[in-house]
Amino acid sequence: MQDYQNILFPYAYNILGSAEDARDAIQDVLLKYTSKGVAPENEKNYLIKGVVNQSINAKRQKKRFQTDEGWLPEPVSTEGSDLGVEMREMVSYSVLFLLERLGPKERAVFILKEAFAYTHQEIAEVLSITVENSRKLLSRAHQKVQQKTKQIKHPSNKHFDYLDRFTNAIIDRRLGDLHKLLTADVEFYADGGEKVRVVKKYCMGLEEVADLLIYTFHKYQAKYRIVPSVVNHQPALLYYYRDKLRVCQVFEIQEDPLKIKGISVVLDPVKLNTLQLLNK
Repeated sequence: MQDYQNILFPYAYNILGSAEDARDAIQDVLLKYTSKGVAPENEKNYLIKGVVNQSINAKRQKKRFQTDEGWLPEPVSTEGSDLGVEMREMVSYSVLFLLERLGPKERAVFILKEAFAYTHQEIAEVLSITVENSRKLLSRAHQKVQQKTKQIKHPSNKHFDYLDRFTNAIIDRRLGDLHKLLTADVEFYADGGEKVRVVKKYCMGLEEVADLLIYTFHKYQAKYRIVPSVVNHQPALLYYYRDKLRVCQVFEIQEDPLKIKGISVVLDPVKLNTLQLLNK
């Protein structure tokens, strides 16, 4: 069943935004499947349908208790250029964040159509809805998200060179140079979970974001070891203190001209746990 866990993970994770919750959803479906002893005509499709619907129910339940506006998806490492199919089917961190605007079923339709190229007929069969309903849900999802998934492109050396300039500008307190690396409407989000207090959960604009970055680095992170990485197909910086992962910064970088337009900062130790284990 390990192969199925790898195949099923992107479906569950893209809907839930949490690796831990995704693994729980998959485990529940596999346990029920093995205990029932059913023999479907297409085992893979049967399990995908089960995991998608289990994830929708889990997401709906989570939404009832998730009132924190500073919530960010759990980051997952997609390091390496020779990514397997399962990793390529995971949406980028920026898209995953935008998907929080959608209802669970809208999100599932969006994921199946955009990330897995399902037809509306196939989506209807997975979700036990009509083709017309599938079309309407996708249309509503596009209106809320206002973008489609893009073909995954692995971050190149130019992106990490750019982040090196970004880090050095912060370390040296070169505010003017830092301003040049950010878009005018750059957005900053931070999620500390229940255990870590953050200075700000959200701010926007190059001056406010630059001031916050320099303040938080020199106040809290100056002794941290910084490691470049790839998280959810986007360039990222991992901050370690005494070999413990403390911070994950995921960057959305526009291409022409090259500038940072979004920074998502995860400090929640629960959400960093998977990254910590993978990068030991």
